[in-house]
Amino acid sequence: MDLSVSAKLRKVKKHEYPWPEDPDLNVKGGILTHLSPFKPLKTKPKPVTLDFEKPLMDLQKKIIDVRKMANETGLDFSDQIASLENKYQQALKELYLHLTPIQRVNIARHPNRPTFLDHVFNITEKFVELHGDRAGYDDPAIVTGLGTIDGRSYMFIGHQKGRNTKENIERNFGMPTPHGYRKALRMMYYADHHGFPIVTFIDTPGAYADLKSEELGQGEAIAHNLRTMFGLKVPIISIVIGEGGSGGALAIGCANKLLMLENAVFYVASPEACAAILWKSAKAAPKAAEKLRITANELCRLQIADGVIPEPLGGAHADSSWTSQQIKKAIVESMDELVQMDIEELLRHRTQKFRNIGGFQEGLPVDPKKKVNMKKKEEPLQSKASTLELDSEVEKLKEQILKSKDLSNETPNVGEMIEKLKQEVDHEFSEAAEALGLKNQLLKLREELSKARNAQDNVVQLDKVEKFKDEFSKRLSTAPNYESLSYKLDILKELSKTKKISESKSRSTMLKQEVNKKFKEILNRPDIKKKVEMLKSEIKKSGASTPNDLDRGLKNKIMELKKEIEVEFVTVLKSLDLDLKIAEPNAVASVEGSLPLNLKSMIGELNEEIQGKIQNTVNTSELRDKIDMLKLELVKAEKNADAELQNRIQVLTNDIKKSLAETLSTSELVEKHGKLRFEIEKVLKSNGSSSKSPDTGSKVDEINIGAERSYA
Repeated sequence: MDLSVSAKLRKVKKHEYPWPEDPDLNVKGGILTHLSPFKPLKTKPKPVTLDFEKPLMDLQKKIIDVRKMANETGLDFSDQIASLENKYQQALKELYLHLTPIQRVNIARHPNRPTFLDHVFNITEKFVELHGDRAGYDDPAIVTGLGTIDGRSYMFIGHQKGRNTKENIERNFGMPTPHGYRKALRMMYYADHHGFPIVTFIDTPGAYADLKSEELGQGEAIAHNLRTMFGLKVPIISIVIGEGGSGGALAIGCANKLLMLENAVFYVASPEACAAILWKSAKAAPKAAEKLRITANELCRLQIADGVIPEPLGGAHADSSWTSQQIKKAIVESMDELVQMDIEELLRHRTQKFRNIGGFQEGLPVDPKKKVNMKKKEEPLQSKASTLELDSEVEKLKEQILKSKDLSNETPNVGEMIEKLKQEVDHEFSEAAEALGLKNQLLKLREELSKARNAQDNVVQLDKVEKFKDEFSKRLSTAPNYESLSYKLDILKELSKTKKISESKSRSTMLKQEVNKKFKEILNRPDIKKKVEMLKSEIKKSGASTPNDLDRGLKNKIMELKKEIEVEFVTVLKSLDLDLKIAEPNAVASVEGSLPLNLKSMIGELNEEIQGKIQNTVNTSELRDKIDMLKLELVKAEKNADAELQNRIQVLTNDIKKSLAETLSTSELVEKHGKLRFEIEKVLKSNGSSSKSPDTGSKVDEINIGAERSYA
């Protein structure tokens, strides 16, 4: 039986196998970079602002607005921009130097935080990703590969989160399945066999805890990794670049050295989970984060972590390249130290590191150093608010207070904010006293005051208090926190003053409501109401269409009823502890009152026309720009009013006045004003005003024709 075997060969281009010579012109790094599916994002990630960073955004917005105005007007605002940028940098520095644990947790989870592969491609000259656990699956949440740093080869293993929603779904949000840990285990054996040092990057909320993962042996896979890592004969360095959660992080974290980025966290349970267990509410996460001691500095103090890698202000995402270089420097320094050890010493070093964590034995005396550390009580963390946060909160409260119509509508946080500021000021005073070496004297004085038994002792102690206050006041300006203390005192005074204004406004509103209520009660009294109705009936029967048409008898009756109501009203006001003074009408008011209705309507129409023309002029872009420039110059003048600045302000003011004057000097308006003036003088002469007052012309000028408004 004749058999024949034939094979059909596929035609391929030259250099296509095993990969093209130049696979992608848009990807720098050639073939090795192309081997990984991880490529630069097509679109730049959107900036994400964390809640505690929002006050900084207000400053950034101001800087952008001033730059925009400088570009539009062509004026030099470099001083203002430099001042705002300097203020922004100081606020950023102050904010990131006093981060709370929960704030560091939020930074570690920042969507734009650089991932494992971001760092690997930044620090390696060559990198090849290795796939698969040889059991049927390649878990994308764990990435492994070989790379070189300064000519030395390493095995890199790390959790990989996504940089956007699509990648996060593909990477399962950095939560590995058993396949991922078995892939990591395979690469550890590979590195151990070939003598490659291992560098692991930890960034995961925890292992993926679904039913399928448990069926596939999630716990067994993690336990196998833990046991194996303690027996590997090559140096191991673990770096926490984000959050390290529970056993999912520890499965690749049993290293000779554990390093952490400055804003990374390492925990057995997330703050939210801990809060839900202990305080029955995830809202207690900030408290849980503080108690868990999960930040890099705390873990170094507890000797769990071996070093802190610095981050730029704003977090690793603010400058990922710089952060990667700091990681590279830390890897090289640590590896230079570890490669000096022989295998036995390396294994003993790794085991002893974990044996020393929280170890104790009953019956043995406690080491004096540890005993002191155990007894030492930590000072409570002072929630030292940044000046930027305080400024933002106070401004919002002031606006809400001033907008409120009465005290019942006032913001409920005002009292809390004042108490918070008082605590801040007390804390600042304590810091200043300690810095000036007066804290012991202050404590002694307080103790003596509490022990004072009689008035004579109190007088003596008060005299000591006055002397201490004088000395403290003289030296206070030399305290390192003097500026912060002064600022907080100023905003405390300002907020207290604003609250008083609000309370005064509230009392005024309540009093006005009470007066209006009493006035309505007077008008609704049966006898007053009857007289008013009778008087209205008589006026209607007289057929008069204007007040000038009424006869003398009706006018006298109106005046009598008016005086009666005024007397009753004065009596009511006195019952409210108020005194009423009835002002006599001035000459101008009497002149306006004597004008007929048609002239009054003409005056109103002319006023409306004048206001409309002024508004149209102000709304022109040219005049609006001048007004905006004048506002900016006035703000600058509050800080430094030099002669040149005053001259610019005067020039702008004159230009604005000139533009408004030109608007009101049109022939049409002048003609209307002249005609109206002539009619008014004519009416006043016919009523006999000229014989009674020789100054009729001046009164006509005082009649409210035209509108005066401030637009600057």
